[in-house]
Amino acid sequence: MQPQSLEMKQDGDKFVIPIGPQHPALKEPGHFEFTVDGETVTGATVRLGYVHRGIEKGAESRSYVQNMYLVERICGICSHIHATAFCQGVEQLAEVEVPPRARAIRTIIAELERIHSHLLWLGVAAHEAGFDMLFMYTWRDRETVMNLLEGITGNRVNYSANLLGGVKCDLTPEIITAIRTGLDFLEERTQHYLEVVTTDAMFLRRTQGIGVMTREQAESLGVVGPTARASGVARDVRVDSPYAAYSEFPVTMVVDPAGDLLARCVVRVKELFECYRVIREMLEHLPEGDLTTRMPRRIKPAETISRVEAPRGELLYFIKSNGTDTPERVKVRTPTLPALASVAEASVGHQLADIPMIISGIDPCFSCNDRMFTINDTRGNDKTMSWEALRQYGIEFYK
Repeated sequence: MQPQSLEMKQDGDKFVIPIGPQHPALKEPGHFEFTVDGETVTGATVRLGYVHRGIEKGAESRSYVQNMYLVERICGICSHIHATAFCQGVEQLAEVEVPPRARAIRTIIAELERIHSHLLWLGVAAHEAGFDMLFMYTWRDRETVMNLLEGITGNRVNYSANLLGGVKCDLTPEIITAIRTGLDFLEERTQHYLEVVTTDAMFLRRTQGIGVMTREQAESLGVVGPTARASGVARDVRVDSPYAAYSEFPVTMVVDPAGDLLARCVVRVKELFECYRVIREMLEHLPEGDLTTRMPRRIKPAETISRVEAPRGELLYFIKSNGTDTPERVKVRTPTLPALASVAEASVGHQLADIPMIISGIDPCFSCNDRMFTINDTRGNDKTMSWEALRQYGIEFYK
C-alpha cells in the first residue's frame, strides 16, 4: 500500500484506508474504501467495474448457440448455472420442453458445481482467517468434485454440458458409480469440516458475532443466497420456484438466524450435505429417455425472465428475442451486487482486521458482477457503440 493512498480527514484522527483493486485479501480486482477512527471502521464505500468484459453487449451480436459458450465465461466457478439460466430462458421463448433425463443431468451437474463452489469458498474464508490448514484440506478435497465434473463433461472449469433443448453428455453406469464413491468421501470430509468450523477456538474468534446482518437488513438490501439464509431469510429459488428437476427432487432449505460470519460458514457447509442427498436421490431415480429435443433456429419476438439458484444465490437472466437467431437483449443480474452492499453496512463498527473476513463472507465474485462502464468523450459526442466499435476503441486507446 502506498503512503499517498491514506487520505487524512480534517480532524486529523480519521483516515480512508483503500483495499484494492489489488490486495492480498481480494482474489479479484474490486475497490473498497474504509473510513477508520483508530482501528474501528466508521464508514465504507465500494467501487466496481475493474473486470468488465462487455459480455452482455457481446451477446447481442452472437447467435443463441454462440451465446451458450459466451455466458459460461461470466464466471469460472459457476459457469454451468449461467448456461442453464440462459438455456431455460431461450427454451421458454421457443416454447420447448426439455426431456426429463436432460433436466435431471442438468440438476446433478448444478449440484456438483455447488459443492465445488462451497468447498472453494470455505478454503478462501479459512485463508483469510489465518487457518491455512483448513484452506489446504478443503482445496485438496475439492479436486474430487472437479475430477467428477471432468469425467462427466470433459472439462474442469467451463463444462459446456448444456445444449439448447437438452444436454450433450450422458451419465453412464461407470460415471454414476464414480459419483457415488466421490460423494461418500466428500460427505465424510464435510462432517469433519462442520465440526472444525463450529468448535475451533481461533476460527470462532474470527467469525462468531462478526459482520452481523439482521434479517431486516438482509431483506432491505435484497441480499440473496446462503448469505441471506444465514440471516434467517428463507429464500431459495430451488424451493420457491422449482426449475429443471427440482420439482421432482425437492431440496430442503438450510436457514440460520444468527446472521454472523459463523452462520454463513455453517449454512454453506450444511448445504453440502443437502447436495449429497439430492444427487444420490437423482442418481437412484434417473429418468430414461432422450437427452435433447428439437430447437428452432429463430426465436419469435418475445421476452422472458429465467431464475435459478446459483451457488451464491439467485441468478436472473432477462432475454428479449426479435425473430432472428440472435437475441436483442440479454441482461444478467448476479447475486454479488446486493451482497456487496451488505459489506459496506456490516463493516461499520468492526475492527479493520475483520474486513477481509467480512468481504470473503459474502463469497464475492467481481467478474460476474461488473456489467458496464462509461466512456467520457471530451468532444461531447454521446453514442451507443456496437461490439466491433467498442473493440476498436480499446485497440486505439492502448496503442
